[in-house]
Amino acid sequence: MVMLALDIGATKFAAGTVDSDGVVTDVRRIPVPRAEVWEACRELLTSVAGDAEVTAVGIGAAGPVDVRTGTTGPLNIPEWVHGFELEQAVRKLFPDAIIRFAIDGVCLVLAEQRFGAARGIPNVLALTVSSGIGGGVISNGRVVFGRTGNAGHIGHIIVPGSDEPCACGGFGCVEAVASGPSSVRWARRQGWTGSTGIELSTAARAGDEIAIAALRRAGTALGIAISSAAALLDTDLVVVGGGFAQSGEHLWRSLRDTVAAHARLTFTCGLHVLPSELTDQATLAGAGLLAYDAAEDAPGNCLSF
Repeated sequence: MVMLALDIGATKFAAGTVDSDGVVTDVRRIPVPRAEVWEACRELLTSVAGDAEVTAVGIGAAGPVDVRTGTTGPLNIPEWVHGFELEQAVRKLFPDAIIRFAIDGVCLVLAEQRFGAARGIPNVLALTVSSGIGGGVISNGRVVFGRTGNAGHIGHIIVPGSDEPCACGGFGCVEAVASGPSSVRWARRQGWTGSTGIELSTAARAGDEIAIAALRRAGTALGIAISSAAALLDTDLVVVGGGFAQSGEHLWRSLRDTVAAHARLTFTCGLHVLPSELTDQATLAGAGLLAYDAAEDAPGNCLSF
């Protein structure tokens, strides 16, 4: 018997098996396909499962989602953008398994609170900064889902003074300002000639002034969003992960300086913002915990479906 974890991300799909300690093994990844998206996802899941009996499947999907219907509509997947019934599709594939579905930010915060930088902390905001920006919330020891399962989707908090268009159709979202691709686009408008977030980070470390300015701009926007969210949530700790969050000191110094400048209320002053201790398998680990907790009715389960 195996428990599967599935991560529907902005640039890749990943799947693996997971145990009760959040250890993910047999991980396989594929780029997000341009067409026949579910067919590619199905092949990924069946290749990981092999001939084993699948007990449970945990799914973490890029949002927006609707956990009431098991639907995801990632902005980066045109074939699914108007809603794909992912939970039902997985249930048909593994009809005898328990299926649990959540936005990827829920999986992230669950993994961070169970095994990462927020280990044992009862009030946590976790966010991922990568090709997009997402997040999840644990309040008083329990995951917050909201009406449709999108609570904690911090990428669409508005950054004051920004009119950057966002893929959601709005303007000024922190995702449109501070994600990896958004920062690259801004840097290129200033004359930088690179093309990826990794190249931008490398250039900043080498002293490129435009790259440094891009990372500082991203860090400032993230700091504003975090300060706003902390005032709303009254949280103990913020954990920041994702590939672009590893861009280095220029981003992190601006982020922390901005939080210190804006988080001035008695209950936000001194807010701790820490980098994730988990690898890029954090969402998979959290999705696996969805599956494990559902299948085992595990003690300390902080989920409520």
